[in-house]
Amino acid sequence: MAPFEAPILKLALPKGSMEKSVMALLSEAGIQVRFGPRDYRPQISIEHVSTKILRPQNIVEMLHVGSRDLGFAGADWAAEVDARVEEVLDTGLDPVKVVAAAPKHIINQGLNNRHLVVASEYQRLTQRWIQDRSLDATFLRTHGATEVYPPEDADCIVDNTATGSTLRANGLEVVDELMNSSTRLFANPQALKNPTKKEIIDRMVLLLGSVLESRRRVMLEVNVPGTCLESVIQALPCMRKPTISQLHGSDGYAVKAAVPRAELPRVIPEIKERGGTDIVVSNLAHIVP
Repeated sequence: MAPFEAPILKLALPKGSMEKSVMALLSEAGIQVRFGPRDYRPQISIEHVSTKILRPQNIVEMLHVGSRDLGFAGADWAAEVDARVEEVLDTGLDPVKVVAAAPKHIINQGLNNRHLVVASEYQRLTQRWIQDRSLDATFLRTHGATEVYPPEDADCIVDNTATGSTLRANGLEVVDELMNSSTRLFANPQALKNPTKKEIIDRMVLLLGSVLESRRRVMLEVNVPGTCLESVIQALPCMRKPTISQLHGSDGYAVKAAVPRAELPRVIPEIKERGGTDIVVSNLAHIVP
């Protein structure tokens, strides 16, 4: 009798702007992706998983039809395709906003006071925005570089932006924010119903989530006299409770806690004022709650 072989989970990795950050996340999680002669089909160091490199827009479509089980893509493209997918992890990577923008003179005239040509790669999201705003508008499909269409070829655009600098460089101002987006890990719902595939997905989510959490936190260590211990602990925004051990030959204690990185400017001076000494901050590789 042939040995049991687990079903192959088909993973899609993004090509383009998301690629670098996703590959770095996988690497930090201990997941190696090795490219060979067939660069669109790299090898991954997870058993029973095959990989393919695709554009994020195509990843959403492949997950929707079921030819891929798991893949990284932007929330904006999942919304645009209205895909039957389930989000299993928001990485928070490559955050952007999908916005409507137009030249200032058109905004001053009023979007509802004229017929508009609205250019975008996002057909569904744009047409929904046009309907919600009750605009008299014609949709114009673009294929990249949408920001250069106004004012000669379009009156308004719907596009994604990280900082708004490209919009400003092209003389455009934001009219509306349609949605926030970031790189998400999506699964085909049928894959989640397969116990073996779901186990692989859950393990990947655990590993990747532990790296993302470690990026948000640092390990803070501080020595504290016994008389100041409770006061210092109250100032520590730790995950659950700090780790406390007695210092050799004294009534002092060593206190360790994983604290949010963003809290350091407040926490360090405060624990110093409360009697903490010898404060050490170090980076973390993984945090598994």
